[in-house]
Amino acid sequence: MGLNVSDFDKELVIDWLHNLTRLGIKLGLKNITELLARIGNPQDSFKTIHVAGSDGKGSTCAYIYSVLREAGIKTGLYSSPQIVDFNERISVDGKDISDEEFLLLAYEVMVVVESMKDEGYDCTFFESTTALAFLYFQRKGVECAVIEVGMGGRYDATNVINPEVTVITNISKEHTQMLGDTIPEIAIEKAGIIKDGIPVITCNTGPALNEISNIARSMDSELVVVDDVTLIEMCQTSSIIEYHGERYEVGIPGSYQAMNAAMAIEVLSRVRLSKDLKPYIKDGLRNTVWPGRMQKIDGLPLIVDVTHTRNGMVALSKDILEIYGKVTVVFGILSDKDLVGISECVAKMAEQVIVTEPDSDRAMDVSEVSRVMGLRMDDVIVSDSVEDAIETALENMKGSAVLVTGSFRMAEGAMRWLKKRSVRY
Repeated sequence: MGLNVSDFDKELVIDWLHNLTRLGIKLGLKNITELLARIGNPQDSFKTIHVAGSDGKGSTCAYIYSVLREAGIKTGLYSSPQIVDFNERISVDGKDISDEEFLLLAYEVMVVVESMKDEGYDCTFFESTTALAFLYFQRKGVECAVIEVGMGGRYDATNVINPEVTVITNISKEHTQMLGDTIPEIAIEKAGIIKDGIPVITCNTGPALNEISNIARSMDSELVVVDDVTLIEMCQTSSIIEYHGERYEVGIPGSYQAMNAAMAIEVLSRVRLSKDLKPYIKDGLRNTVWPGRMQKIDGLPLIVDVTHTRNGMVALSKDILEIYGKVTVVFGILSDKDLVGISECVAKMAEQVIVTEPDSDRAMDVSEVSRVMGLRMDDVIVSDSVEDAIETALENMKGSAVLVTGSFRMAEGAMRWLKKRSVRY
């Protein structure tokens, strides 16, 4: 591949990155370690907080990121996947990487990745993106970066950092073909981010906690299990929680946000930075913004949510019923998810379900989703696209609102629909 930065545009770079997906997902740290070494190991120039888990890791990252910014700490956030634009994955001080910065850094990474191919190193999409993010944080002079694991933990490309604190949010069955078929197996993979002597924060219980505890003990790492947290109040746009006798307002609605916010509080009391963070925790939690988490769209009876696991959908169903009552659900799912378990939860909160396929090569066939959903309720409609499904739902709404859920790609479809109609979200 002949590379010339003057020929670059964003579409070319995104195409190049997506072409790397033909390599699939490669579990292991050999490629990313070599790639980072060749660009100067930028990850060693800033402190990090490492977050793994199945449910709530994005929200937990968002709380930590918000508080660090409130304190005036120059802070980076690396998360995935994006909802609409690739740049959402990489941000500093609340601002996504610009197209210009992205192109310049992508050129540097691409040259190295292409040169490595001749030596037998085939870097993947996520490895290349991770290297780009770390390089960006170094160039921006970030003091601390919040790093979300892509998948699993032990062999995830992000697991080359030596964090100040590690976090393992709720673990549920996901990516079973890669991580294992049981909760203990998956927990072992997630707990692979635990480092010698580094504090570990978690909210897990039962078999998952057993595995995390064993690994933390073997690493001589302090283990903090969050359990003394209470949801006091919940509304469409925020929640009130109580943790260790103190009340906090958190800027993301939903009952499970109590646990996510409490884990963030524990992290922030342990990370060692240039400022004491405690005076900034309440304002930071209250001001947290994280799109696609039971997000109510202003001026429309529309809620957008990225939930895609059974455990997440259990919580979402309860919360929707408590705040809104029964709703019309626009639903689609990816092929590696628990359709049976998730559809049971969807049926509990739905007056009507409009089934469609998210815009993804991994989308589950709409006929199968419709068949399984139809076993649980009578009013199931099939629609050709997320946008058409939203139009149908709003025109024939049953219940108090329309909820779009089941996948990040479902949320993407909703956001694109809103953008076409010039609706702010």
